[in-house]
Amino acid sequence: MPHESRLDHSLRQLLSSRRTAALATLPPGDDARQSAMPMVSFVPFAIDPAAGAFVIHVSALAAHTRNLQRQPMASLLITAPEEPGQPVHALERVTVFGRATELAADDAAESRAAYLGRFPEAEPMTALPDFRFVRITPLGARHVAGFGAARDLSAEELAALLLPR
Repeated sequence: MPHESRLDHSLRQLLSSRRTAALATLPPGDDARQSAMPMVSFVPFAIDPAAGAFVIHVSALAAHTRNLQRQPMASLLITAPEEPGQPVHALERVTVFGRATELAADDAAESRAAYLGRFPEAEPMTALPDFRFVRITPLGARHVAGFGAARDLSAEELAALLLPR
């Protein structure tokens, strides 16, 4: 097995241990002021290594779903948990910049399996007619592993870290 850098190992651990993210979307406003205001939601996520992407399961009733349908560019912020007595400024985190694609039922099998592998309790929700799977394909990322340990990752570098090791 090839050597993995400390930063790659740390990011891989963060992505495998955290199950939720902040999802930033852009509302499609009728005026420039409204459309420039990003919206942040809280979403569970899974990783579909075959697609090199993140998977979320969203309701058609949610504002972020409507936002993604009209403007597919989105970001996910995944952070390490806060620890009592530790400074929050050095929390490890990654912001993933990506393009969201709503998956048709016929195309969602692998993403659905990845999501239910992480969230088996969500299986009944997958039968609800207003829910669908959305794949967020990374275009790049910004990883902050702590003070003095920040880097940009390309889509290819991040996709490689989404593969099982």
